[in-house]
Amino acid sequence: MTDTTINKNLLADSGIHPRYKLHQHIVSISVAVVLAAICAWFYTAFSGVHVADLGVGSNLKISGLREHWRQGDVVVMIRHAERCDRSTNPCLSDTDGITVKGRDAALAVGSGLQKMGMDRARMFASPKTRTQQTAQLLAGHPVVGQDWINDCDGGFMKDVEEHKVSGENLVLVTHSGCIDQFERKVGVTGGERSSDYAQAFFVQMDGAHRPKILGSLTAGQWANLNSEQFN
Repeated sequence: MTDTTINKNLLADSGIHPRYKLHQHIVSISVAVVLAAICAWFYTAFSGVHVADLGVGSNLKISGLREHWRQGDVVVMIRHAERCDRSTNPCLSDTDGITVKGRDAALAVGSGLQKMGMDRARMFASPKTRTQQTAQLLAGHPVVGQDWINDCDGGFMKDVEEHKVSGENLVLVTHSGCIDQFERKVGVTGGERSSDYAQAFFVQMDGAHRPKILGSLTAGQWANLNSEQFN
């Protein structure tokens, strides 16, 4: 009788031990998964590419934009101004174009580009009405439409590189989706991949190195910058 009781107790103990080990194994896996997720978050947050606000403090000077622009090593991607079909503001003309508010923003950006100097720069725009209107206000004259500037897919950055001429700055009036695709390719963190109407994104692209985001300016920030900061 005693032997039978001992054997039963041993069997019970032997059942507890595997279950305990299984529990430990599950806990270990859970901890590892959580730690991996935390590490991935920290890697994305602190090692990703950030878009500097060039209208704040000395960011414009630190970015080196002035020197890169003088050398003709800059690509500027500008989102079209406020679109009429997604706003209650008065339209400039057609409903597939921009608003009157958008016109004022585009003129402000155009004035800023003139401060930088457009003598060594080419401007292209998407063929959409809203980008064509924006580009004309930026440049002061009609701008050549390019279908590839409207193709906001994974090949957009390659298209930009192919159209960038050495020693000549390139201004592209495009769409938020295209800017987002470009930023993805250079590693901009997800929380910063957004663009306001008429916001400009400056990229150093000299053909010898990987494209580098220099920073951005919103339409309203141009008025606070003077020619001396660009020349």
